[in-house]
Amino acid sequence: MSESEYIDCREGCGACCIALDISSSIPGMEGGKPAGMRCIHLTGDFRCALYGNPERPAVCSAFRAERAFCGHTREEAMKILSSLTDAENRY
Repeated sequence: MSESEYIDCREGCGACCIALDISSSIPGMEGGKPAGMRCIHLTGDFRCALYGNPERPAVCSAFRAERAFCGHTREEAMKILSSLTDAENRY
Protein backbone atom coordinates (compact mmCIF):
# COMPACT_ATOMS: atom_id res chain seq x y z
CA MET A 1 0.00 0.00 0.00
CA SER A 2 1.36 3.42 -0.85
CA GLU A 3 1.80 6.14 1.75
CA SER A 4 -0.84 8.22 -0.06
CA GLU A 5 -3.56 5.71 0.88
CA TYR A 6 -3.07 6.33 4.60
CA ILE A 7 -4.87 9.14 6.37
CA ASP A 8 -4.27 10.90 9.65
CA CYS A 9 -6.26 9.50 12.53
CA ARG A 10 -9.44 11.47 13.05
CA GLU A 11 -9.21 13.42 16.29
CA GLY A 12 -11.78 12.19 18.78
CA CYS A 13 -12.60 9.01 16.84
CA GLY A 14 -11.34 5.97 18.77
CA ALA A 15 -13.33 3.52 16.62
CA CYS A 16 -10.36 1.14 16.40
CA CYS A 17 -10.16 1.16 20.22
CA ILE A 18 -13.73 -0.11 20.45
CA ALA A 19 -14.67 -2.05 17.32
CA LEU A 20 -11.57 -4.19 16.91
CA ASP A 21 -10.57 -7.33 18.80
CA ILE A 22 -7.17 -6.96 20.46
CA SER A 23 -5.80 -10.35 21.45
CA SER A 24 -2.50 -9.10 22.82
CA SER A 25 -2.09 -8.00 26.40
CA ILE A 26 -2.92 -4.39 27.28
CA PRO A 27 -1.95 -2.87 30.64
CA GLY A 28 -4.94 -3.53 32.88
CA MET A 29 -6.47 -5.85 30.26
CA GLU A 30 -4.00 -8.73 30.28
CA GLY A 31 -6.17 -10.91 28.06
CA GLY A 32 -6.68 -8.13 25.54
CA LYS A 33 -10.19 -7.00 24.69
CA PRO A 34 -12.99 -8.41 22.57
CA ALA A 35 -14.48 -6.58 19.61
CA GLY A 36 -17.09 -4.06 20.68
CA MET A 37 -15.61 -3.50 24.12
CA ARG A 38 -14.12 -0.11 24.83
CA CYS A 39 -10.43 -0.22 25.75
CA ILE A 40 -9.93 1.02 29.31
CA HIS A 41 -7.27 3.42 28.00
CA LEU A 42 -9.65 5.25 25.67
CA THR A 43 -10.34 8.62 27.25
CA GLY A 44 -13.70 10.38 27.42
CA ASP A 45 -12.77 12.43 24.35
CA PHE A 46 -11.83 9.26 22.42
CA ARG A 47 -8.06 9.55 22.65
CA CYS A 48 -5.60 6.82 23.59
CA ALA A 49 -4.14 7.42 27.05
CA LEU A 50 -1.24 5.10 26.14
CA TYR A 51 -0.36 6.90 22.89
CA GLY A 52 3.42 7.35 22.75
CA ASN A 53 3.86 5.16 25.84
CA PRO A 54 6.11 2.09 25.49
CA GLU A 55 3.38 0.01 27.20
CA ARG A 56 1.05 0.60 24.25
CA PRO A 57 0.55 -2.75 22.47
CA ALA A 58 2.45 -3.21 19.22
CA VAL A 59 -0.80 -4.00 17.38
CA CYS A 60 -2.14 -0.57 18.34
CA SER A 61 1.08 1.22 17.43
CA ALA A 62 1.17 -0.54 14.06
CA PHE A 63 -2.41 0.34 13.09
CA ARG A 64 -2.42 2.88 10.25
CA ALA A 65 -5.62 4.71 9.47
CA GLU A 66 -6.83 4.47 5.91
CA ARG A 67 -10.05 5.60 4.28
CA ALA A 68 -11.16 2.03 3.45
CA PHE A 69 -11.35 1.21 7.17
CA CYS A 70 -11.96 4.62 8.75
CA GLY A 71 -14.41 6.18 6.31
CA HIS A 72 -15.19 9.88 6.60
CA THR A 73 -16.70 10.03 10.10
CA ARG A 74 -16.35 8.28 13.44
CA GLU A 75 -19.76 6.65 12.92
CA GLU A 76 -18.71 5.36 9.50
CA ALA A 77 -15.47 3.99 10.98
CA MET A 78 -17.44 2.13 13.67
CA LYS A 79 -19.71 0.56 11.03
CA ILE A 80 -16.85 -0.47 8.74
CA LEU A 81 -14.61 -1.86 11.47
CA SER A 82 -17.50 -3.63 13.21
CA SER A 83 -18.60 -5.24 9.94
CA LEU A 84 -15.06 -6.50 9.33
CA THR A 85 -14.90 -7.99 12.81
CA ASP A 86 -18.36 -9.55 12.41
CA ALA A 87 -17.32 -11.10 9.09
CA GLU A 88 -14.10 -12.46 10.61
CA ASN A 89 -16.02 -14.07 13.47
CA ARG A 90 -18.35 -15.86 11.03
CA TYR A 91 -15.51 -17.88 9.52
